[in-house]
Amino acid sequence: MSSISAISLAQSGMPASIEPAKNTQAASSKSQQSAPDKEDAPPAQGVKVTISGAAMKAARAEKSEYSDIEDSGLPESIQNILKMIRELKKKIAEQMAKLQAVMTNRSLSPEQARSQARALQSELASLNAALTTASNSLNKAMKDAALSSDSVIKATSLAMK
Repeated sequence: MSSISAISLAQSGMPASIEPAKNTQAASSKSQQSAPDKEDAPPAQGVKVTISGAAMKAARAEKSEYSDIEDSGLPESIQNILKMIRELKKKIAEQMAKLQAVMTNRSLSPEQARSQARALQSELASLNAALTTASNSLNKAMKDAALSSDSVIKATSLAMK
């Protein structure tokens, strides 16, 4: 099972925009200059961090990837299996894209293409076997949890995504 974590600014590739914060105390200290018994404090220095829209979108996308599963109200064990199924499907799609790229890459010799294609097909076979196992585990977990027909439909539709 893969771990789920939030995306940090460094991981997203989106640099934060750092600029000095405006001194909000400057105006109030100017109005207090007329009072002779108070000393002027040096202006406060601060840093203002602005996160770009793309970084915010990436953070929301990471959070919402499994939000439909988490908000489903299904038991946690079934939610974990659904997340695993979704992750396996994502990996299968990535490997299929790599295989397609190898098959259409004209810069590879026929032997190189065959070798890379075999390796990718082996990886795909492993991922498909894992997906079958996860699907069987989901079916068993749904039977063991004695879910209502609505919950079974919900779990099945989430597994199909």
